[in-house]
Amino acid sequence: MRLLISFLLIISVHSVAQPNLTVVTELSPPNQMLLNNQVTGHSTQLVKMILSQAQLDAAISMYPWARAYKMASHNSNTLIYSMARTPEREALFHWIGPVAQFNMGFVKLTERTDINVESTDQAKQYKIAAQRHDLASDILKKRGFELIQTTDIQKSYQLLLAKKVDLVIDDANYIAAMSEQLATNANALTFVHAIEGLTVEGYLAANINTDEKVVAELQQAFLKIKHTPQYQQLMNSN
Repeated sequence: MRLLISFLLIISVHSVAQPNLTVVTELSPPNQMLLNNQVTGHSTQLVKMILSQAQLDAAISMYPWARAYKMASHNSNTLIYSMARTPEREALFHWIGPVAQFNMGFVKLTERTDINVESTDQAKQYKIAAQRHDLASDILKKRGFELIQTTDIQKSYQLLLAKKVDLVIDDANYIAAMSEQLATNANALTFVHAIEGLTVEGYLAANINTDEKVVAELQQAFLKIKHTPQYQQLMNSN
C-alpha cells in the first residue's frame, strides 16, 4: 500500500511539474507541413528535437498564421514557430532559438510577363497578398504598400493562382514545396525580386507568461541541439 501511495505521489508531482504545453504553427512547406494529420517538416523536426531534449511533452497543431499568432500572444504555456524576432514582438515572447531561415521576395505567375519588378518600391503598382501579423506584411505596410491581407500563405497563393492578386511573398527555396502542396506545377510560379530587410531567422518562441522553468529547460535544450550535425543539416535545408 505504501509503495502504491509513493508511486501515485511521484506521478502527481510530475504532472504538477510540467504545465500543459501547446505548440502552434502555420502551413509553410517545407518547414511546416501536414502529412496524415501530423505536423511534419524541417522546422517541426527541430522543434521536436528541442522538446525531446528538454523532456517536455507538447502536441503540435497547425492553424492559419493569424490565428496561431493570436493564440501564442494571448495564451500562457503556448509555443509558436517559425516566427521572426522583431522589436514589436520582443516583449511579448520568450525567444527559444532559430528553427528556420528565410530570404523573402515577390513571387508571380510565370505567365504574367507583364509584371516586372526590379526594385522593392516598383512592386507598389501591383496587387500583393500577404499574411496578417506576418513580418513581410508589417514591413511593407511601413514602406507604404497597400496589401490584401490573408489568414495564411495558402490563401495568399490561392489568390495568386486565381489571378486576383499579382504577387505574393515567399522564399524562392520554398516555391517547389508550396507548389506540391497546392497541386500546381512549380514552373507556373516565378520568384522575381528579393525584398531588402526580409532575410530573417524564424524562431521557436513562447508566450511571455509561460512557466519560467519550462522556458529555461527549452532554452538549455536549444543550446545543446544547435551544435548537433542534424540541427545544421535541417537549418541548411530550410
